[in-house]
Amino acid sequence: MEQQFIMRGGRPLHGEVTIGGAKNAALGIIAGALLTDEEVIIENLPDVRDVNVMLEALREIGARVSRTDRHTVSILASEVSGVSVDDEFIRRIRASYYFIGALLGKYQRANVPLPGGCAIGSRPIDQHIKGFRALGSEVQIRNGCVAAEAEEGLRGAHIYLDVVSVGATINIMLAAVLAEGRTIIENVAKEPHIVDVANFLNSMGANIRGAGTDTIRIRGVRRLHGTSYAVIPDQIEAGTFMCAAAASRGDVLIKNVIPKHLESISAKLLEMGNTIIEYDEAVRVIGSVMQRPTDVKTLPYPGFPTDMQPQITVTLALARGSSVVTESIFENRFRYVDELARMGSRIKVDGNVAVVEGVKRLSGASVNALDLRAGAALVIAGLCAEGVTTVNEIGYIQRGYEHFEEKLRGLGAEIELADSERDAQRFRLRAL
Repeated sequence: MEQQFIMRGGRPLHGEVTIGGAKNAALGIIAGALLTDEEVIIENLPDVRDVNVMLEALREIGARVSRTDRHTVSILASEVSGVSVDDEFIRRIRASYYFIGALLGKYQRANVPLPGGCAIGSRPIDQHIKGFRALGSEVQIRNGCVAAEAEEGLRGAHIYLDVVSVGATINIMLAAVLAEGRTIIENVAKEPHIVDVANFLNSMGANIRGAGTDTIRIRGVRRLHGTSYAVIPDQIEAGTFMCAAAASRGDVLIKNVIPKHLESISAKLLEMGNTIIEYDEAVRVIGSVMQRPTDVKTLPYPGFPTDMQPQITVTLALARGSSVVTESIFENRFRYVDELARMGSRIKVDGNVAVVEGVKRLSGASVNALDLRAGAALVIAGLCAEGVTTVNEIGYIQRGYEHFEEKLRGLGAEIELADSERDAQRFRLRAL
């Protein structure tokens, strides 16, 4: 039996939880460590599957990777033996493509499998390829891999992204920091992890300006040096616990966060009637007993994040009245609604719009996590439902949430990680 989360709902969450490092920033930073022959120490690294797969892929191509502790890693890439990343696990994660930009920037060649990840819609890498070609690289897709080569080295260029893309923004930055001359990238993504990757590269001696705005300017340097850098807190993990606190009608202090990164999430929870108290590095969410409906539309940062859409939808499913959730980023991000219907939700989806009719309560059921964030949302639903809920396919959730069940238990949730049917049956008997 594959691992499951099994829980009995109905308990409001109370207490304090500490948020880990941002997965999406960490993945770009890990790839960026390839750009120097000196030691790179990364702190506040989340201990999640995607991060561990990236680190293992570094080892496979000859980098020395050692953990100082669970959240700190040392990377020395001076003995990288090749530019081909070919690992069955790396094919399963989206961020594998960051190795293209890093290897191309450092060695002028790269051969990396096409990315995997969650099936939440079409996520082409055409903007990545456009950027690499503008910098002087030839790019081909052969046998399921992206093969890039710049025989005469990379040269700075003026690049306009046709669509705002987080992945392309980071990937082009990785490739351009060692390119000759000046690179200007327009219509870039502005997410916090874009800024964090840029700050990391600058700490190694890169010359990047404008991260967090519409235009990034990069002056290529001859070499980068080692650094010690701490990853920012994870905006989406924090937002997930904010929704869990609100949906369960709990009272949770969420620590190690940057409140400004959470403003769009806080705004929607406030509209619903919840109480949000901000501190310097924490937010407290007090869930209202009578929550109001509201409308949500996902947008690039600083708009409401698409990675929080399933979690806010579950929260709205328990509010009074009718809400409308519009998904403007990915076309397949409402697949989890069928799973939520097993628990008694009333949500109708038409294309990229979901109409959410709030219900008084959800009922426990066996459901499947179809992707990372939808899986987290189903756990929130299970914590609020009457009876026992089993969430299957939790490998998706473990890709991006570190010891999710342990943190929830620390808030009073009755949830366990079941490794066998015997574990699951034991929990069900206790829950009777």
